[in-house]
Amino acid sequence: MKNNLNPSFFIGLAIGVLSPLVLLPLIVFVLSQSYGQSFSYLWHQTLHFQEFLSRYLSLGLIGNLAWFYFFLNREQYFHTRGIIFGMLLYAPYMIYVNLERFF
Repeated sequence: MKNNLNPSFFIGLAIGVLSPLVLLPLIVFVLSQSYGQSFSYLWHQTLHFQEFLSRYLSLGLIGNLAWFYFFLNREQYFHTRGIIFGMLLYAPYMIYVNLERFF
């Protein structure tokens, strides 16, 4: 168990959790430009409606693929494990939001 809890794992975990949150404003900005709406309107929608936040966070999770392949090519496998685990932490929220529509 000690071998699995490497400091590199926690660095990868932090990257996996924080990267989508950092990319979220960039994604909302790009989408606001493509929709022809103001950034503040779309940002307000994102923060107050879970469906929009779920959609845009899932787009932000795609950014973790770049980090994953970056560390995978450098054979830093603990970082990649942390990134995967960080992405999996978003899964319960995504499932909750998407199943909430049906009930």
